Amino acid sequence: MQAPAELLDTLSGRPSMAPGRRRLVLLFGQLGDFDSLEYAQALVSVLPQLEAAAIGLLAIGIGDSSGADRFCGFTGFPRASLEVVPDAALHRSLGLYSGLETPGGPWPALLLMCAGIGSPGTLGEVLRGYTGDRRAPQRIADDETIRTGVLPPIRGAMFRNAGGGGFQRPFELATVRLRNMNEVLRHWRTYVPRDDHLTQRGGTFLLDADDTLLYQHRDRGILGFSETMHQPLAFLEPYLAAVPSA
Repeated sequence: MQAPAELLDTLSGRPSMAPGRRRLVLLFGQLGDFDSLEYAQALVSVLPQLEAAAIGLLAIGIGDSSGADRFCGFTGFPRASLEVVPDAALHRSLGLYSGLETPGGPWPALLLMCAGIGSPGTLGEVLRGYTGDRRAPQRIADDETIRTGVLPPIRGAMFRNAGGGGFQRPFELATVRLRNMNEVLRHWRTYVPRDDHLTQRGGTFLLDADDTLLYQHRDRGILGFSETMHQPLAFLEPYLAAVPSA
């Protein structure tokens, strides 16, 4: 299947995303969206593998340059690989879910989505952050100190003492998300210059060298940026393993 024409038009004129190699294109919602930060943080861990596999990377989020600078400074996502757009026009052209619509505007709609209404899978994913998940990798190293800005500093060893190691322990992912939430709320207007697109969901597109689609995912709800949230980058693994020879 050929990649959507709207996406190819967006990539045209960007030498780093030209045909001839595989490319990973992410559509974030608002830069301050929980999904945007968590997805970016997951990708940072595989940046060397993406480079080794010669896979180009581009993320497009809703926001402005100030928000992009802070977003990359906080998550570690490469600034050169993040572009911002002021609205959801591109997202709509690609048929991405705009989220629940309510008469009261984006804020009531967002709160309802956080409660799982018009946002399938959200409550289960929130619960997984608190209960832990033995299918998922450990998120916080034993010698790491997490500063959420809300709770006292938390040593990673505390999670090992409470539940073991080598997998996602109870409250571990919830702690990471609390840190992300505090960062966004403290700098809300930097991350979210306008509230119009609070409910806009994103998408993932992996293109082959000839512009055919190797993989696509269209988010259906909050905390649904992957089909496999316990291993959000599982779709990439076959392509990261296929590193071209020198």
